[in-house]
Amino acid sequence: MRAPSAADRKSLRQIILFASILLFFIMMTVLQGGTRAIAIDPGVRAGNPGAGAPIAGLTTNQLAFFTTGQDDFMQVQSVLGSIPGAGSGLGPTFNGESCAQCHAQPSTGGTSPFTNPQIGAASAEGATNQVPFFITPNGPVREVRFPLTPDLRQRDGGVHDLFTIAGRSDAAGCNLAQPDFLQAAKNGNLIFRIPTPVFGAGLIELIPDSTIRSNLSSNSARKRNLGISGRPNTNGNDGTITRFGWKAQNKSLEIFSGEAYNVEMGVTNELFQSERDQSVGCQFNGTPEDLTHFDQDGPEIPSDVTKFAIFMRFLDQPQPAPATTSTQRGLQIFHSIGCALCHTPSLTTGQSSVAALSNIQANLFSDLALHHMGPRLADNVSQGSAGGDEFRTAPLWGLGQRIFFMHDGRTSDLVKAILSHSSTRNTRYPGSEANAVIDNYSRLSVQDQQDLLNFLRSL
Repeated sequence: MRAPSAADRKSLRQIILFASILLFFIMMTVLQGGTRAIAIDPGVRAGNPGAGAPIAGLTTNQLAFFTTGQDDFMQVQSVLGSIPGAGSGLGPTFNGESCAQCHAQPSTGGTSPFTNPQIGAASAEGATNQVPFFITPNGPVREVRFPLTPDLRQRDGGVHDLFTIAGRSDAAGCNLAQPDFLQAAKNGNLIFRIPTPVFGAGLIELIPDSTIRSNLSSNSARKRNLGISGRPNTNGNDGTITRFGWKAQNKSLEIFSGEAYNVEMGVTNELFQSERDQSVGCQFNGTPEDLTHFDQDGPEIPSDVTKFAIFMRFLDQPQPAPATTSTQRGLQIFHSIGCALCHTPSLTTGQSSVAALSNIQANLFSDLALHHMGPRLADNVSQGSAGGDEFRTAPLWGLGQRIFFMHDGRTSDLVKAILSHSSTRNTRYPGSEANAVIDNYSRLSVQDQQDLLNFLRSL
């Protein structure tokens, strides 16, 4: 075999140079968007929010209660009610100063907004709180739970509020310290939750238990082949299905409201009458701070909790963007790879004493059931019958205008949110029920993945 000649070597160098130039131009084309190598999240949908309006068909009086409840939902709370325009009862510990601060995107009743209101709440009215390291100006609104007590000896799981009223002008004498979040993080004892949207909450409340159970038993062969099971969370006393919260732990909108008022703002109420922190020097009001007002000269005035619940009950479901060829294909793919087996496109309400809520198709994209999500998403917190790696199937309606995803707001990228559903088992938790579906997603062509993402952002 003869050695390559000078001409051969020159020709080889030219071929290599040509191939390198061609590869460079291909890469530049990809980077400049001429040919996309991967599907990407289209991002938060612009335009009309399509959410925040009252449901159609309300009576004049029901609409008036909706408006009054919305006003209360938006009202900022203070400690004594001495701040102009503010309510009373804030603290001793809290995460925010009003419902609407956190439930804000894309309109009142939604979820975390682009600018985090917790930054301002930390120092409002002279408060001396330090902003925790996991709260950032453009990050999600978060609450904190400790899976274990601070000494790591017992189960905890409860909310540990970010801030105290110490230093506020309307809380003289209170010197309550914030929890030690840095130490909790070092101990691996720190998990987060972000606000759930409450659009269409009244429809969710009125879906019959029998409808939820029947839907769970449907498509059983296909679910079994994909490793999907699921079960409802239930009330320990009457056995009925609970459905609100990240783990479907709350039964009704009143309970959801009362607990949030007490936990997130520290306002005691007729459902949760005890101050969560009873430190001396930080008790300023009689309890409950929020209650039904009785007046001999006029009708009773409902409590804030009741008005919050009415507002949420009458909030309409989010409206999707107009369909396109891509989003229509995306919906077909959503069904074909198995997403719809947990994210049920619609369930129908039962007969209600409120005509506007009766027999309505709720396009929630959820089965309202608990599913094992595996170690990657596990937060080691149990609520009701939900275990440490079980979560309610998050309703997807309104997803197109959400900024943060997953129970802890870990990402703003829809692709990363999808992939985080996949998780292999470990010694503590089984693998995710979504593993096979995520494998199906990963095997899609780039165009099919993009159509699916476009569909989700249209919701």
